[in-house]
Amino acid sequence: MGKDEASIPDEEWERFLREAEAGTQGAPQEPSARARMAGRRLREETGPPGGWRTHQPPRRRRVKAWYVAGLLLAVGLLVVALDPGRVVGWFGDGNGDGDGVSASLAAPPSLQLPTPEQPFRGSPAAQWDDGTAGISVPRARATGWMTKGQVAQALDQSVDFLAASSLDPDVLRGERPKRAIALINPHQRDVQDYLSTAFRDPRGKNDPLLLFSRFAQTKVRLVGDVVKTRGWITFGEGKRGAVEVTSDVTYVYPVVRAVPGSEEVARTIVRRETVMSWDDPAKVVTEPGTFSLASYKVDSTNGGCGDSTGYFTPEFTADRAVKGPGSGPEEDPYDRTTSMDARMREAGPAECGTATRT
Repeated sequence: MGKDEASIPDEEWERFLREAEAGTQGAPQEPSARARMAGRRLREETGPPGGWRTHQPPRRRRVKAWYVAGLLLAVGLLVVALDPGRVVGWFGDGNGDGDGVSASLAAPPSLQLPTPEQPFRGSPAAQWDDGTAGISVPRARATGWMTKGQVAQALDQSVDFLAASSLDPDVLRGERPKRAIALINPHQRDVQDYLSTAFRDPRGKNDPLLLFSRFAQTKVRLVGDVVKTRGWITFGEGKRGAVEVTSDVTYVYPVVRAVPGSEEVARTIVRRETVMSWDDPAKVVTEPGTFSLASYKVDSTNGGCGDSTGYFTPEFTADRAVKGPGSGPEEDPYDRTTSMDARMREAGPAECGTATRT
């Protein structure tokens, strides 16, 4: 697949949404986070499984595309100085879909730089929906131990969790995600141990960014109140009659430096896959209105590389000037044609990969 074909065209996306309306029978079956993740490793890897908690993040991608953008910007400024008339039409109305990255310097999409007024300019996300509107939810049907009405409620609460963990303005500003945590089964000891540690010692397997989107207010601030999203929810029956709800959603966050008058907009792109098990209380110790976490994965672009601080740390032009590209393979963060499992495998052991655009 070429780089220009990596993002799903709108017509294919609409067809997917129509087909997904009826839900899917292919949701994961194992209700246990430990069993699920260890089982996946046994199927996909030749060596022995490691520790159960592969809530460990995939390698974060540092953005090589920033260097290309910087070069094209310099070329563009030179052209403006020499021949201003030639620039007319390069920027259009600022609302291009950006689904294909052209290599032509005659009308380089990289020059469609985001601004505080148009923070998604030059990005496929400009055509995406806002917040939970960008998450496709299938029709409910009786599944496992739940009636159709109960499944509908579980789907609504699953969307509530996504909103509370990845879209809530207070959480994005670095506050503790209390509403999201309240939806997680308090009797799931391994996950509760993670949650109790994540905000005190946000390193390695305890990184809160695995589940929650957070930015340090002292470093950056979000531009406006819109987060663009694209993704879906599916569900099916797991063991013990549980209803497993799987979400796979990409979030796009525009930010500027937390400095008065800052105008340069950077974007952090986060794709999360979360499997939520709505367990039968007759078979699993749980609380009403809560789910058990079966698995969670995250793949982030321009969110920082190396040891976690518990916050996404996007880079700006001055930061990128002193850093080289990542050592991992190139990847389009807007590409949703590749599953999260495949993306994890492709990332390999590199600490930082290379994104083709933001």
